[in-house]
Amino acid sequence: MPTFYEQLAALERESAAFVLVVLVDALGSTPQDTGAKMLVTPAGLLAGTVGGGRIEAQAIALAQELLATGATGPRFVNWSLKADVGMTCGGSVKLYFEPHAATGPWPLVIFGAGHVVQALVPVLLPLPCTLTVIDPRADWLARLPAARTLRTITHDNPADLIPTLPANAFVLCMTKGHASDRPILQRALAERNFPYLGAIGSAAKATVLRRELVAHGLTPERAENFFCPIGEPIGSNHPHEIALSIAAQLLRVRDALTP
Repeated sequence: MPTFYEQLAALERESAAFVLVVLVDALGSTPQDTGAKMLVTPAGLLAGTVGGGRIEAQAIALAQELLATGATGPRFVNWSLKADVGMTCGGSVKLYFEPHAATGPWPLVIFGAGHVVQALVPVLLPLPCTLTVIDPRADWLARLPAARTLRTITHDNPADLIPTLPANAFVLCMTKGHASDRPILQRALAERNFPYLGAIGSAAKATVLRRELVAHGLTPERAENFFCPIGEPIGSNHPHEIALSIAAQLLRVRDALTP
């Protein structure tokens, strides 16, 4: 059974909506001691307790109301257990409500599962994102770490999946080479408008890719709309340093797009 704080960390990791409720003061006869806490989601009580019975039911109802109305600021309430809650106890409680709004996952889609992707995925997994890695090679996908936020897809024609991706996906082409990257880029640029689209490789590879994209029907302007090389200009060509530079660029672009 996960601990209270493990469940709290899981909610934050999943960017889920919840309210942390803490009993910060208790006077007189009360059903719980100071410091008691619980986690409330839109579905109701998830973990912990601030006393059970009517006081807890009323606290859960208020927490759900905060989530339903989109409240973001913390709130303190002082309740007389007899006058405000309808209990026979003669005490009073002070409760702290801290709402956390759902932010939604940040979808990252990686085409390819080679050495740099093997280094990149562990860097990205702790971030508040969902990861999808697509590759025709099931054996390479099997080398990736198992994680709840990671999905792997074996597909012989990865470009066919472009229409199925979320509109807000950050898309990285990191396949075996420019010949397999180009069809993915072609469809992504012709059919979609992702907030981030990048291909691993050198400036020389970028020139070849853009020339081929234009030859297959894209305008020169549209063929410019992807990052290549990807990553910030830091580090060496070691796969783990490349992975860190790519993660840094993804975060920079994400933050620039966040209001």
